[in-house]
Amino acid sequence: MTIVIFILIICIIVISHEMGHFLIAKANGITVKEFFVGMGPTLWSFTRGGTKYSIKLLPIGGACVFEDGDEEAGEGGQGEAAPPSPGAFQNAGVWARICTVAAGPVFNFILAYLLALVIVATTYSDKPVVQDVIPGFPAQEAGMRSGDLITRLGGERVYVAREIGLITMMHEGETLRVAYRRNGQDYETVLTPKKDEESGRFLLGFQGYAEYFKCSPLQVFQYAYYEVRYGLKATVKSMQMIVQGKAGKEEISGPIGIAVLVGDVTEQTKPYGIGVMLINLINLAMLLSVNLGVLNLLPVPALDGGRLVFLLLEVVRGKPVPPEKEGMVHLVGFAILCGLMLLLLYNDIMKFIVPR
Repeated sequence: MTIVIFILIICIIVISHEMGHFLIAKANGITVKEFFVGMGPTLWSFTRGGTKYSIKLLPIGGACVFEDGDEEAGEGGQGEAAPPSPGAFQNAGVWARICTVAAGPVFNFILAYLLALVIVATTYSDKPVVQDVIPGFPAQEAGMRSGDLITRLGGERVYVAREIGLITMMHEGETLRVAYRRNGQDYETVLTPKKDEESGRFLLGFQGYAEYFKCSPLQVFQYAYYEVRYGLKATVKSMQMIVQGKAGKEEISGPIGIAVLVGDVTEQTKPYGIGVMLINLINLAMLLSVNLGVLNLLPVPALDGGRLVFLLLEVVRGKPVPPEKEGMVHLVGFAILCGLMLLLLYNDIMKFIVPR
């Protein structure tokens, strides 16, 4: 069951990403040679409207292959220049190509928002409202009290309560400026975390900071945006922690780790009913879709972000970078990404498969 759910989630996210490339390419007159989901040998395919649609053996990844040698949006690989053709990728205007490449990550964010609408409409949202303060800790000493709505923390705008935990985790032990609202009036203070001897953690002194409520029909659209925004912020901050060395290899996972997470969510929520289990899996799919969107926008060769760098250089220079040079950069980037995937796979195997 875990494997089936994992494959379903990955396929939905990948199809959304590649559908972005596909639809915008078609809208700009770019010929799509093949649209496939998965990797490896083809299991099933059909051709319609000049495009081959395929399902591959390995349920990871996918691509939208344009008429331009072996060009693939979202996968890198420049290939040799194709003969002049009205439908060739390189013959489209530069802004048409930029929109086509950027559409994959954008569609991931759109999918995330649609999933967030389902989550917010069927569950509760969390306002960042202080429930109580711990006596003798900074929040209480600064005059904060139950009912205060936190609007900013550490210079960042706060919309949902979970952002408070995210920000304090990134700035553990650091002095933070807090803006809050009480009875319609705005206040501001500075809190320096105090170490709790019992837990060994640095605390600002909030004893609960989430007020759960049911959104009105109009609020659903607003708080769905906040959900995606939180997922985006969590993804970016997680990457910052990896770069800064604050996240160990135990906290980084690849496909096996994601599959294990799907299994954990399924098993932990199953006793509460199919509805709770589905909502938690939808929430996981939303976060994974945001992750994929962000990762693909990184300016790394072989990813959409790397392709966009070359296209933006073309805008600045007034002419494209020579295809053979761009192709070499993407080839090197693809090799590095493959190496990283192997490292993640090895890390997952050592964490989840090899017995300790």
